[in-house]
Amino acid sequence: APFTPAPRYANAAANVPYPKTPAYDRLPSDPTSWLNSHAPLSVAEQTSILKDYRKRVEADLAVDDMIGHLEAQLKAKGVAKNTYFIFSSDNGFHMGEYRLMPGKQTAFDTDIHVPLIVSGPGVPAGRVISQLASNIDLNPTFETLARLRVPARVDGHSLAGLWHGQRPADWRQAILIEHHGPDDNPADPDRQNRLSGDPPSYEAVRTANALYVRYSNGEQEYYDIARDPLELDNIAGSGIPASLKKALRALENCHTGASCWAAAHLR
Repeated sequence: APFTPAPRYANAAANVPYPKTPAYDRLPSDPTSWLNSHAPLSVAEQTSILKDYRKRVEADLAVDDMIGHLEAQLKAKGVAKNTYFIFSSDNGFHMGEYRLMPGKQTAFDTDIHVPLIVSGPGVPAGRVISQLASNIDLNPTFETLARLRVPARVDGHSLAGLWHGQRPADWRQAILIEHHGPDDNPADPDRQNRLSGDPPSYEAVRTANALYVRYSNGEQEYYDIARDPLELDNIAGSGIPASLKKALRALENCHTGASCWAAAHLR
């Protein structure tokens, strides 16, 4: 925030509805203590969420224009077929899900699952890649595309092969998610209040089919994403798979590129 659209697009999304999922204005089962006191969203809060969402849509329209201008310039210079466009983000953003006002500091997929959309030489249109990727992969990816050597100490692995159709036999199965909170430092530009979600410190591991979160106060969350993709049924009370506990310990304690890559494999 603020979500400020270009003047030419002011009110262009005035009639766009918010894409509510079943997680909107709903708590998961067995919520942790930082979340369970959240009351249903008020009419004023929902109106504010809708207003912000529409402004974000309007702001994106100018970004779309910019991409078109860039593509036109690349074509004019004859390098369009040798250029990658890569879209991503540093975080997701919940807006009403789990009864939370807009924010980004939870371990839910609304906050940790970011877009990664690529077009460029040798990248087939419309294909979705299922392998787990993380922001630590971007640096080695860009170095690989530039034909530079990736130092062994670097965290992450290049995604270039995946984009070009390769299917590596050895790829990570888990990703570490960390948060240090509550984030109540007035000087922090990412500071959030309780209404937006200000959880205590946590370590979490996300796999293709599960999310396991361990908070500094001892509370836990475990979601079977294959069965519960919106993360609404916390089944930590029924037991945590040993493989997830082991992976989380390994990922939070590894210190080199090689050891962290090994830790990202479930055993």
